[in-house]
Amino acid sequence: MLVLGVGVEPGTPPEHLLDAVAALGLVEDVAVVATIETRAGEPAVTTLAAGRTLRTYPASVLDPVDVPHPSPVVRRLTGTGSVAEAAALLAARERGGGELVVGKQRGRGVTVAVAR
Repeated sequence: MLVLGVGVEPGTPPEHLLDAVAALGLVEDVAVVATIETRAGEPAVTTLAAGRTLRTYPASVLDPVDVPHPSPVVRRLTGTGSVAEAAALLAARERGGGELVVGKQRGRGVTVAVAR
């Protein structure tokens, strides 16, 4: 069972996130979608999370998570150096895992990462 961490720019169309996830080839194996709490209501996130568990975290919880690809731009915009990777890892740890299996991948206005 996989956890998909997602970061989205505000107003990103759902299709952009769905395309990024489809490119991973893992859509049917994703049970949990995880992101920063300030993006929980974004249409791209709610569309992707339909029928799945949605986990959200404040920036202060995401920021201390050690990730391979932190971003100073993301930190400046959100208050954490990682959204997709950190959220994926945290949600996977809650399920007894915590291994990043796909590091941050960028799409149009989105980032995605997968953990188990």
